Amino acid sequence: MSYEMNDLLELVHEEGASDLHLQVGRPPTLRLHGSMISVDGPNLEAADTEALMQSITSDQFIQATKTEGGADFGFAYMDKSRFRVSVLKAKGSYGMVLRQIPNEFFELEDIGIPDKIKDLLYRPRGLILVTGPTGSGKSTTLASMINYINQKRSGHIITIEDPIEYYHSHKNCLVTQREVGVDVPSFSEAIRRALRQDPDVILVGELRDLETIEAAISAAETGHLVFGTLHTNSAAKTVDRIVDAFPANMKEMIRTQLATSIVSVISQVLCKKESGGRVAGLEIMVATTSIQALIRDNKTYRLTSEIQTGAALGMITMDTNLLSLYNRGLISAREAFEKSQFPEEMRERLEALGAKVSES
Repeated sequence: MSYEMNDLLELVHEEGASDLHLQVGRPPTLRLHGSMISVDGPNLEAADTEALMQSITSDQFIQATKTEGGADFGFAYMDKSRFRVSVLKAKGSYGMVLRQIPNEFFELEDIGIPDKIKDLLYRPRGLILVTGPTGSGKSTTLASMINYINQKRSGHIITIEDPIEYYHSHKNCLVTQREVGVDVPSFSEAIRRALRQDPDVILVGELRDLETIEAAISAAETGHLVFGTLHTNSAAKTVDRIVDAFPANMKEMIRTQLATSIVSVISQVLCKKESGGRVAGLEIMVATTSIQALIRDNKTYRLTSEIQTGAALGMITMDTNLLSLYNRGLISAREAFEKSQFPEEMRERLEALGAKVSES
Protein backbone atom coordinates (compact mmCIF):
# COMPACT_ATOMS: atom_id res chain seq x y z
CA MET A 1 0.00 0.00 0.00
CA SER A 2 1.27 3.48 -0.86
CA TYR A 3 -0.09 6.71 0.55
CA GLU A 4 -1.39 9.54 -1.64
CA MET A 5 -0.76 13.12 -0.50
CA ASN A 6 -4.27 14.29 -1.47
CA ASP A 7 -5.87 11.54 0.67
CA LEU A 8 -3.71 12.54 3.64
CA LEU A 9 -4.48 16.26 3.22
CA GLU A 10 -8.20 15.46 2.97
CA LEU A 11 -7.95 13.48 6.22
CA VAL A 12 -6.17 16.38 7.98
CA HIS A 13 -8.86 18.77 6.74
CA GLU A 14 -11.78 16.49 7.72
CA GLU A 15 -10.43 15.67 11.17
CA GLY A 16 -9.42 19.27 11.90
CA ALA A 17 -5.86 18.16 12.77
CA SER A 18 -3.30 20.90 13.37
CA ASP A 19 -0.34 19.04 11.81
CA LEU A 20 0.58 16.11 9.58
CA HIS A 21 3.94 14.39 10.24
CA LEU A 22 5.58 12.20 7.58
CA GLN A 23 8.64 10.36 8.89
CA VAL A 24 10.34 7.11 7.90
CA GLY A 25 9.53 4.20 10.25
CA ARG A 26 6.02 5.27 11.26
CA PRO A 27 2.70 5.65 9.43
CA PRO A 28 1.56 9.20 8.60
CA THR A 29 0.73 10.83 11.94
CA LEU A 30 -1.75 13.59 12.78
CA ARG A 31 -1.57 15.97 15.70
CA LEU A 32 -5.17 16.08 16.84
CA HIS A 33 -6.13 18.29 19.82
CA GLY A 34 -2.50 18.10 20.94
CA SER A 35 -2.14 14.28 20.74
CA MET A 36 -0.21 12.34 18.09
CA ILE A 37 -2.46 9.84 16.26
CA SER A 38 -1.04 7.54 13.53
CA VAL A 39 -3.27 6.55 10.61
CA ASP A 40 -4.01 2.86 10.07
CA GLY A 41 -1.50 1.49 7.61
CA PRO A 42 2.12 0.42 7.11
CA ASN A 43 5.13 2.39 8.26
CA LEU A 44 6.50 4.89 5.76
CA GLU A 45 9.71 3.91 3.99
CA ALA A 46 12.32 6.29 2.57
CA ALA A 47 10.87 5.95 -0.95
CA ASP A 48 7.38 6.84 0.37
CA THR A 49 8.42 10.05 2.13
CA GLU A 50 10.48 11.10 -0.91
CA ALA A 51 7.52 10.53 -3.27
CA LEU A 52 5.12 12.39 -0.95
CA MET A 53 7.60 15.26 -0.61
CA GLN A 54 8.12 15.52 -4.40
CA SER A 55 4.35 15.56 -5.02
CA ILE A 56 4.00 19.07 -3.52
CA THR A 57 7.54 20.52 -3.39
CA SER A 58 9.00 22.63 -6.20
CA ASP A 59 12.48 21.97 -7.59
CA GLN A 60 13.72 25.14 -5.86
CA PHE A 61 12.77 23.82 -2.39
CA ILE A 62 13.95 20.26 -3.13
CA GLN A 63 17.35 21.72 -4.03
CA ALA A 64 17.34 23.87 -0.87
CA THR A 65 16.62 20.75 1.22
CA LYS A 66 19.52 18.91 -0.42
CA THR A 67 21.99 21.73 0.15
CA GLU A 68 20.73 23.24 3.43
CA GLY A 69 18.98 20.30 5.11
CA GLY A 70 15.47 21.78 4.93
CA ALA A 71 13.03 24.22 3.34
CA ASP A 72 9.79 25.97 4.36
CA PHE A 73 6.97 27.09 2.10
CA GLY A 74 3.23 27.69 1.94
CA PHE A 75 0.96 25.33 0.04
CA ALA A 76 -2.79 25.37 -0.80
CA TYR A 77 -4.88 22.19 -0.83
CA MET A 78 -7.63 23.00 -3.35
CA ASP A 79 -9.76 25.78 -1.79
CA LYS A 80 -10.14 23.87 1.49
CA SER A 81 -6.98 24.64 3.48
CA ARG A 82 -3.56 26.15 3.37
CA PHE A 83 -0.53 24.45 4.87
CA ARG A 84 2.80 25.71 6.14
CA VAL A 85 5.19 23.01 5.00
CA SER A 86 8.59 22.17 6.48
CA VAL A 87 10.67 19.66 4.49
CA LEU A 88 13.66 18.14 6.30
CA LYS A 89 16.36 15.52 6.05
CA ALA A 90 16.72 13.04 8.93
CA LYS A 91 19.14 10.07 8.92
CA GLY A 92 19.59 10.65 5.21
CA SER A 93 15.86 10.37 4.37
CA TYR A 94 13.22 12.99 3.69
CA GLY A 95 10.60 13.93 6.25
CA MET A 96 7.85 16.54 6.31
CA VAL A 97 5.68 18.44 8.78
CA LEU A 98 2.60 20.18 7.39
CA ARG A 99 0.82 22.69 9.67
CA GLN A 100 -2.80 23.30 8.67
CA ILE A 101 -3.82 26.96 8.43
CA PRO A 102 -7.62 27.30 8.57
CA ASN A 103 -9.25 29.27 5.76
CA GLU A 104 -11.56 31.12 8.12
CA PHE A 105 -10.55 33.79 10.60
CA PHE A 106 -11.56 33.58 14.23
CA GLU A 107 -13.55 36.37 15.83
CA LEU A 108 -11.36 38.03 18.46
CA GLU A 109 -13.81 37.20 21.27
CA ASP A 110 -13.63 33.50 20.29
CA ILE A 111 -9.87 33.58 20.94
CA GLY A 112 -10.47 35.30 24.30
CA ILE A 113 -9.32 38.82 23.33
CA PRO A 114 -11.33 41.31 25.43
CA ASP A 115 -13.19 44.24 23.81
CA LYS A 116 -10.79 46.73 25.43
CA ILE A 117 -7.98 45.25 23.27
CA LYS A 118 -10.03 45.77 20.10
CA ASP A 119 -9.82 49.51 20.80
CA LEU A 120 -6.02 49.29 20.50
CA LEU A 121 -6.39 48.11 16.88
CA TYR A 122 -7.56 51.61 15.96
CA ARG A 123 -4.31 53.20 17.19
CA PRO A 124 -2.49 55.20 14.48
CA ARG A 125 0.96 54.06 15.66
CA GLY A 126 2.77 51.76 18.05
CA LEU A 127 3.94 48.18 18.53
CA ILE A 128 1.63 45.25 19.35
CA LEU A 129 3.46 41.97 20.04
CA VAL A 130 1.91 38.49 20.13
CA THR A 131 4.29 36.05 21.81
CA GLY A 132 4.47 32.41 22.84
CA PRO A 133 6.14 29.09 22.01
CA THR A 134 5.95 27.50 18.55
CA GLY A 135 2.47 26.15 17.88
CA SER A 136 0.73 28.35 20.46
CA GLY A 137 -1.56 30.02 17.93
CA LYS A 138 0.31 33.33 17.48
CA SER A 139 -0.28 33.37 13.71
CA THR A 140 -4.00 32.73 14.22
CA THR A 141 -4.34 35.59 16.72
CA LEU A 142 -2.41 38.00 14.49
CA ALA A 143 -4.39 36.99 11.39
CA SER A 144 -7.65 37.58 13.29
CA MET A 145 -6.44 41.04 14.37
CA ILE A 146 -5.40 41.94 10.82
CA ASN A 147 -8.77 40.69 9.53
CA TYR A 148 -10.57 42.85 12.13
CA ILE A 149 -8.62 45.93 10.97
CA ASN A 150 -9.28 44.98 7.34
CA GLN A 151 -13.03 44.97 8.06
CA LYS A 152 -13.29 47.96 10.40
CA ARG A 153 -10.67 50.47 9.26
CA SER A 154 -9.70 52.06 5.98
CA GLY A 155 -6.03 52.02 4.99
CA HIS A 156 -3.10 50.02 3.65
CA ILE A 157 -1.95 46.85 5.44
CA ILE A 158 1.42 45.30 4.55
CA THR A 159 2.24 41.82 5.85
CA ILE A 160 5.79 40.43 5.76
CA GLU A 161 5.90 36.67 6.38
CA ASP A 162 8.08 33.58 5.93
CA PRO A 163 6.07 31.88 4.45
CA ILE A 164 2.69 33.63 3.96
CA GLU A 165 0.18 31.73 6.08
CA TYR A 166 -3.28 33.29 6.05
CA TYR A 167 -4.38 34.93 2.81
CA HIS A 168 -6.18 38.27 3.29
CA SER A 169 -8.44 39.63 0.55
CA HIS A 170 -8.94 43.38 0.12
CA LYS A 171 -11.92 44.44 2.25
CA ASN A 172 -12.10 47.98 3.69
CA CYS A 173 -8.31 48.05 3.49
CA LEU A 174 -5.85 47.41 0.69
CA VAL A 175 -3.71 44.42 1.74
CA THR A 176 -0.21 43.77 0.35
CA GLN A 177 1.31 40.42 1.42
CA ARG A 178 5.03 39.85 0.85
CA GLU A 179 6.91 36.59 1.34
CA VAL A 180 10.52 36.67 2.53
CA GLY A 181 12.74 34.81 0.08
CA VAL A 182 10.16 35.14 -2.72
CA ASP A 183 9.08 38.79 -2.87
CA VAL A 184 11.79 40.39 -0.75
CA PRO A 185 15.17 39.15 0.59
CA SER A 186 14.72 39.70 4.36
CA PHE A 187 12.34 40.95 7.07
CA SER A 188 14.42 44.05 7.82
CA GLU A 189 14.71 44.98 4.14
CA ALA A 190 10.94 44.46 3.70
CA ILE A 191 10.18 46.83 6.60
CA ARG A 192 12.52 49.48 5.20
CA ARG A 193 10.86 49.24 1.80
CA ALA A 194 7.39 49.15 3.35
CA LEU A 195 7.93 52.63 4.79
CA ARG A 196 8.04 53.94 1.20
CA GLN A 197 4.79 52.16 0.29
CA ASP A 198 2.34 54.34 2.28
CA PRO A 199 1.33 51.75 4.91
CA ASP A 200 -0.93 52.29 7.90
CA VAL A 201 -0.41 48.83 9.40
CA ILE A 202 2.65 46.55 9.08
CA LEU A 203 2.69 42.91 10.21
CA VAL A 204 6.18 41.46 10.71
CA GLY A 205 5.92 37.65 10.87
CA GLU A 206 8.90 37.24 13.17
CA LEU A 207 11.24 39.63 14.98
CA ARG A 208 14.14 37.26 14.53
CA ASP A 209 17.23 39.49 14.54
CA LEU A 210 18.53 42.86 15.69
CA GLU A 211 18.04 44.53 12.29
CA THR A 212 14.40 43.47 12.09
CA ILE A 213 13.64 44.50 15.69
CA GLU A 214 15.28 47.89 15.11
CA ALA A 215 13.35 48.46 11.87
CA ALA A 216 10.04 47.44 13.50
CA ILE A 217 10.49 49.77 16.50
CA SER A 218 11.50 52.60 14.18
CA ALA A 219 8.38 52.02 12.01
CA ALA A 220 6.17 52.01 15.13
CA GLU A 221 7.73 55.29 16.29
CA THR A 222 7.27 57.03 12.95
CA GLY A 223 3.51 56.69 12.70
CA HIS A 224 2.61 53.10 11.82
CA LEU A 225 0.79 50.38 13.77
CA VAL A 226 3.25 47.46 13.75
CA PHE A 227 2.47 43.87 14.73
CA GLY A 228 5.15 41.26 15.40
CA THR A 229 5.83 37.93 17.11
CA LEU A 230 8.50 36.60 19.46
CA HIS A 231 9.03 33.18 21.08
CA THR A 232 8.73 34.51 24.63
CA ASN A 233 6.15 33.53 27.23
CA SER A 234 5.48 36.76 29.15
CA ALA A 235 5.48 40.53 28.71
CA ALA A 236 8.52 40.89 31.00
CA LYS A 237 10.54 38.30 29.05
CA THR A 238 9.47 39.90 25.77
CA VAL A 239 10.84 43.30 26.77
CA ASP A 240 14.06 41.69 28.08
CA ARG A 241 14.52 39.67 24.87
CA ILE A 242 14.21 42.77 22.69
CA VAL A 243 16.60 44.83 24.83
CA ASP A 244 19.09 41.93 25.08
CA ALA A 245 19.30 41.74 21.28
CA PHE A 246 21.15 45.08 21.29
CA PRO A 247 24.76 45.80 22.26
CA ALA A 248 25.38 47.33 25.71
CA ASN A 249 25.88 50.87 24.42
CA MET A 250 22.41 50.86 22.76
CA LYS A 251 20.31 49.21 25.51
CA GLU A 252 19.27 52.42 27.26
CA MET A 253 18.21 54.05 23.99
CA ILE A 254 16.19 50.96 22.98
CA ARG A 255 14.46 50.85 26.38
CA THR A 256 13.38 54.46 25.85
CA GLN A 257 12.23 53.79 22.27
CA LEU A 258 10.39 50.64 23.32
CA ALA A 259 8.70 52.38 26.27
CA THR A 260 7.44 55.07 23.88
CA SER A 261 6.28 52.76 21.09
CA ILE A 262 4.88 49.67 22.82
CA VAL A 263 1.08 49.43 22.87
CA SER A 264 0.45 45.87 24.06
CA VAL A 265 2.06 42.46 24.56
CA ILE A 266 -0.20 39.41 24.30
CA SER A 267 1.47 36.16 25.39
CA GLN A 268 -0.31 32.89 24.76
CA VAL A 269 -0.16 29.13 25.28
CA LEU A 270 -2.48 26.48 23.86
CA CYS A 271 -4.19 24.26 26.45
CA LYS A 272 -6.00 20.96 25.97
CA LYS A 273 -9.72 21.38 26.65
CA GLU A 274 -11.48 18.85 28.85
CA SER A 275 -14.12 18.36 26.14
CA GLY A 276 -11.55 17.93 23.35
CA GLY A 277 -9.98 20.64 21.20
CA ARG A 278 -7.80 23.49 22.41
CA VAL A 279 -8.21 26.84 24.10
CA ALA A 280 -5.71 29.70 24.43
CA GLY A 281 -4.38 30.82 27.80
CA LEU A 282 -3.50 34.51 27.56
CA GLU A 283 -1.46 37.14 29.36
CA ILE A 284 -2.37 40.63 28.19
CA MET A 285 -0.34 43.74 28.98
CA VAL A 286 -1.42 47.20 27.85
CA ALA A 287 1.17 49.97 28.07
CA THR A 288 0.20 52.54 30.69
CA THR A 289 2.33 55.47 31.87
CA SER A 290 3.59 53.40 34.81
CA ILE A 291 4.38 50.37 32.60
CA GLN A 292 6.27 52.63 30.19
CA ALA A 293 8.30 53.95 33.15
CA LEU A 294 9.15 50.38 34.29
CA ILE A 295 10.39 49.51 30.79
CA ARG A 296 12.44 52.71 30.59
CA ASP A 297 13.94 52.15 34.07
CA ASN A 298 14.79 48.46 33.44
CA LYS A 299 12.35 47.20 36.08
CA THR A 300 10.61 44.55 34.00
CA TYR A 301 10.40 42.24 37.04
CA ARG A 302 7.57 44.51 38.26
CA LEU A 303 5.47 44.23 35.08
CA THR A 304 3.47 41.20 36.30
CA SER A 305 2.20 43.06 39.36
CA GLU A 306 1.23 46.02 37.13
CA ILE A 307 -0.72 43.64 34.88
CA GLN A 308 -2.52 42.25 37.95
CA THR A 309 -3.87 45.71 38.77
CA GLY A 310 -4.86 46.58 35.19
CA ALA A 311 -8.02 44.49 34.74
CA ALA A 312 -10.10 47.59 33.93
CA LEU A 313 -7.90 48.14 30.84
CA GLY A 314 -8.30 44.54 29.65
CA MET A 315 -5.08 43.30 31.27
CA ILE A 316 -4.79 39.83 32.79
CA THR A 317 -1.92 37.64 33.97
CA MET A 318 -1.44 34.21 32.44
CA ASP A 319 -2.06 32.41 35.74
CA THR A 320 -5.28 34.33 36.48
CA ASN A 321 -6.50 33.49 32.97
CA LEU A 322 -5.59 29.79 33.37
CA LEU A 323 -7.38 29.71 36.73
CA SER A 324 -10.46 31.21 35.05
CA LEU A 325 -10.34 28.51 32.33
CA TYR A 326 -10.15 25.86 35.08
CA ASN A 327 -13.04 27.42 37.04
CA ARG A 328 -15.19 27.39 33.88
CA GLY A 329 -14.49 23.68 33.43
CA LEU A 330 -12.60 24.21 30.18
CA ILE A 331 -9.23 22.81 31.29
CA SER A 332 -8.01 20.41 33.98
CA ALA A 333 -6.15 21.48 37.11
CA ARG A 334 -3.10 19.59 35.80
CA GLU A 335 -3.20 21.58 32.54
CA ALA A 336 -3.51 24.90 34.43
CA PHE A 337 -0.57 23.91 36.63
CA GLU A 338 1.66 22.76 33.75
CA LYS A 339 1.05 25.91 31.66
CA SER A 340 1.34 28.39 34.53
CA GLN A 341 4.16 30.95 34.83
CA PHE A 342 4.41 30.57 38.62
CA PRO A 343 3.73 26.84 39.23
CA GLU A 344 4.02 26.78 43.04
CA GLU A 345 1.69 29.74 43.45
CA MET A 346 -0.70 28.12 40.96
CA ARG A 347 -0.61 24.84 42.94
CA GLU A 348 -1.65 26.74 46.09
CA ARG A 349 -4.44 28.58 44.27
CA LEU A 350 -5.77 25.34 42.76
CA GLU A 351 -5.58 23.45 46.04
CA ALA A 352 -7.46 26.30 47.74
CA LEU A 353 -10.27 25.53 45.25
CA GLY A 354 -10.15 21.85 46.23
CA ALA A 355 -8.22 20.64 43.17
CA LYS A 356 -5.50 18.00 43.57
CA VAL A 357 -2.87 18.92 40.97
CA SER A 358 -0.79 15.75 41.21
CA GLU A 359 -3.78 13.49 40.65
CA SER A 360 -5.68 15.43 37.98
